[in-house]
Amino acid sequence: MQKLKEELQKAVRQMSDFEKLKNQIEITITSEGLRIELLETESGTFFDSGSPKPSRRGRELLAMLAGELGKLPNKVSIEGHTDSKPYAGVRDYGNWELSADRANAARRLMQEEGLGQDQVSQIRGFADQSLRKKDNPLDPSNRRITLIVQYIVKDADEDSQKPAPSTEHEKPAAAKTEGE
Repeated sequence: MQKLKEELQKAVRQMSDFEKLKNQIEITITSEGLRIELLETESGTFFDSGSPKPSRRGRELLAMLAGELGKLPNKVSIEGHTDSKPYAGVRDYGNWELSADRANAARRLMQEEGLGQDQVSQIRGFADQSLRKKDNPLDPSNRRITLIVQYIVKDADEDSQKPAPSTEHEKPAAAKTEGE
């Protein structure tokens, strides 16, 4: 995951708007895998305020990420998050719908741009239930799209057919003699 993180950071740095976007993109390694967070600003960076459609910058970044992630065998989860400000748009449509619709819009665009059809394992809309800044629920960075590049999990059948990889810390197995 560290190598993938470095490769994605390098690709992001090559984007034309990198200087404007560098504080809005966070890439970290977590227990789930590689977490890529696209954080909004007050004026909206990746999505226009209240809209489930990606902005020009959002489309450009998601397309670039799709091209890179599409080369991998890893599954990807896509999450949408909002801040705690109630959605003031259409009746019967709120932060739950907006967060899920943004995650799904990101999925559609990324699959059009190179992410494999079978790579997305889940789409999750969190509304304002998983705030980055709990002490400031209206902070714009609480509005975000999160991509999680999951670790590859081997099947039990695959594991039994392949020898386990050795690590530097393991002692080598004792050599067998002819009589064994």
